[in-house]
Amino acid sequence: MKKLVILLIASLFSASGCAHAPVQPDFTLQGDHGKLSAVLHVPADQKNYPLVLIVHGFNANKKMDLLTELSKQLNERGIATLLFDFNGHGESEGSFLDMTIPNELEDARRVYAYAKQLPHVTSISAVGHSQGGVIVGMLAGELGEKGLKSIVLMSPAPELKEDTAKGDLFGIKYDPNNMPEYITLSTGLKVGRAFLETTPHLPIYEVSGKYTGPVLVVHSADDQLVPYRYGAEYSRVFAQGTLKTVHGFDHNFTQDASAVDKIVADFFAEQLTK
Repeated sequence: MKKLVILLIASLFSASGCAHAPVQPDFTLQGDHGKLSAVLHVPADQKNYPLVLIVHGFNANKKMDLLTELSKQLNERGIATLLFDFNGHGESEGSFLDMTIPNELEDARRVYAYAKQLPHVTSISAVGHSQGGVIVGMLAGELGEKGLKSIVLMSPAPELKEDTAKGDLFGIKYDPNNMPEYITLSTGLKVGRAFLETTPHLPIYEVSGKYTGPVLVVHSADDQLVPYRYGAEYSRVFAQGTLKTVHGFDHNFTQDASAVDKIVADFFAEQLTK
């Protein structure tokens, strides 16, 4: 498990060199714990366009290869993208020690509100990877189909609720009845008490299941970090949930991120041109 965590976090920080035409590069907006770093990419020579929020996972950032390549593919299909760093991540303000799924959900609400007032956006959808998939699922449950036209969850991690309830996060064990100030993962990353206390009580499936729009869950049968059964289970809570099983990929789809991104981009292209 420790090796898996090291591989996960190392791969999250790699950046992609794909080309975009950003409207507002490196702008900020107010989040729950300080200013959030964000970037908006729009398709070339197109006045109006649908937009997809791209949401990263635990200890990742908006420059993760999987996400920047997805942004590029969506732009090529005439879809704008908005990527951002959660509080305590990447180039955003805040401390990682204070990060929780609830305050990330609040960050996502504020990013959505920003996207909602953009003048040329015809609809908003969202995609989230890993913990970001949990955020997107819950945000969709809150906003409904009128708020988010469609969503994609890539390697979603509702397992975090189950693991923290047992006092085990990425193989680091602790007493959930005598919560420490923080735990230190095998990489040296410190996860704070607020995350450990709030995650076991999240109504992940209950809130997410209120969303009735189109949902695609993409999960690898060979994911060793968040087992495939969690993606399969998550897909079933949605009225229009579809599970796409891929094989031979790790949690971050590093073996061929572009191929998995194509599955996601094609789904959005189909949904957003209806």
